[in-house]
Amino acid sequence: MLHLPQDLPGTRRISGLPGPLAKPILSKMPHTTGIALTAAAASAVALGGTLAYAALHPESQLFGRTLIAGSDPAEIALTYDDGPNNGATLQLLDVLARHNVRSTFFMIGRFIRQRPEIARAVHAAGHLVGNHTMTHPWLAWQSNRVIRDELRGCNQALEDTLGAPVLYVRPPHGARRPAVMRAARELGLTTVQWNVMGNDWAPIGPDRVLQKIQRGIEATRERGRGANILLHDGYDQRMGADRSATVQATDRLLTEQLASGSRFVTVDAWG
Repeated sequence: MLHLPQDLPGTRRISGLPGPLAKPILSKMPHTTGIALTAAAASAVALGGTLAYAALHPESQLFGRTLIAGSDPAEIALTYDDGPNNGATLQLLDVLARHNVRSTFFMIGRFIRQRPEIARAVHAAGHLVGNHTMTHPWLAWQSNRVIRDELRGCNQALEDTLGAPVLYVRPPHGARRPAVMRAARELGLTTVQWNVMGNDWAPIGPDRVLQKIQRGIEATRERGRGANILLHDGYDQRMGADRSATVQATDRLLTEQLASGSRFVTVDAWG
């Protein structure tokens, strides 16, 4: 599930300078000192913005290479996060089978342990299954130990359940820092992000989910890129979340895009 924290580490402190609390201090300092402090504060804001972009923007490559999409605008990858989930995941399998399309599912380890039979059904249907950590934390803000434990734990859950190696990972919320990228590489995992969002974590209904996806696909095609679509078959906080809007939007999207000549791929087609 994708949403931003209310306050990124350090942003409140950085954005508050040189605000009302700083004015009395600056007024008593030499003019050149005030200018220097203002410049320093501006630099801190710029640095904070750069770090936030590197950590959270799905297409940023500043902290290391991530897999986004291919260069063929006709190619589309459907990716689903936060499963396996009662009801919705199996419903999606039915929709995908009806359209003869394979997709990519990034699964949470604790849900794999709860419903291994759903994870096995996804794998048996020929879909690509990837790591989405054990408990879905914001990895960018975690210690190195927690990062490693989260990735290894999910890998182990998947390997125990599927009897197959895990090659791809999507950090929850897309949040990463160099330690996240390093831990993924050590496990032989390619980090996957996205360039189109359906915003289906919000209760906006299938019409708006589909509209978001359609606009995103148009934007990627204007840039000469394939579309890597972020959707959700589960919810990181609990099992059994209602994802009927996602299921309906997927069905309608496949009908529309297959008729127009689009090709659906799994992310391993791109690297």
